[in-house]
Amino acid sequence: MSDCLISIIVPCYNGEEFLRETLDCLKEQTIKGWECIIVNDGSTDNSIEILREYEAKDSRYKVIDKKNEGPSVARNVAIAASSGKYILPLDADDLIAPTYAEKAIEYLEQHPQTKLVYCKARFFGNKEGDWELPEYNYNEFIYGNSIFCSCVYRREDFDKTEGYNPNMKHMLEDWDFLLTLLKPDDDVHCIPEVLFYYRQHGITRTSKDSIKTDMYHLCMELNHPEVYSKDLERSYLFVNSMSKYYKRELNGILNSNAYKLGNTLIKPFRWLKSAIKGGVIKR
Repeated sequence: MSDCLISIIVPCYNGEEFLRETLDCLKEQTIKGWECIIVNDGSTDNSIEILREYEAKDSRYKVIDKKNEGPSVARNVAIAASSGKYILPLDADDLIAPTYAEKAIEYLEQHPQTKLVYCKARFFGNKEGDWELPEYNYNEFIYGNSIFCSCVYRREDFDKTEGYNPNMKHMLEDWDFLLTLLKPDDDVHCIPEVLFYYRQHGITRTSKDSIKTDMYHLCMELNHPEVYSKDLERSYLFVNSMSKYYKRELNGILNSNAYKLGNTLIKPFRWLKSAIKGGVIKR
């Protein structure tokens, strides 16, 4: 039987700037028997060199190097290669407190009915202060995520799902997965202590494009029809978001130089067709 109790899963794409800080914080974990599976997801910077350095010095770090396919696939690949009883996803620029894994596992061991454990969180980087997340309630959770990606759950529960959905390639993949993992009556526990630190950059993935975010919400609804199919109001909002997306795409085409040039070139032929049809020009 493996001595590994918890597998810390780190997808990495061009993370060289903060990668060392994230990997170093794991060395301070008070729990014994952890491993860190890092998937280099097609990085074009020096991430793989940094990862190989950690792997060579400490056998608890295990590196998988693959082409870029997004964080969902990277997490699935890492978990498939893991050996821990528990799973803790961690982004390559975030941090966890030394006692986080120990306290989460202790609670899960003492409360076998609990499906997932997370904790209080704090921002750092370009923004500082406590992350005021609403208290978990499933009926509200399906409309707005209140659990960050670095929660702790059992590997056996992950194996009952299809994992992180690859169609959520650019954002919201952690929320989408939790909608697969959690059922309405599942017990979820938040440790009342700041043990997770979420790095704030200038622009987050979900703030870059509100229309694209709406499209990913629509994708989530399609991924989970059993959750949303009875909610006509939410479905309407998603359909409306989709129509806005396609309207913007159409406007982009109509205003493109390629379309304007093509329209200019074809105008004489349109006039000729109209003139023949109207009898101005006899055949």
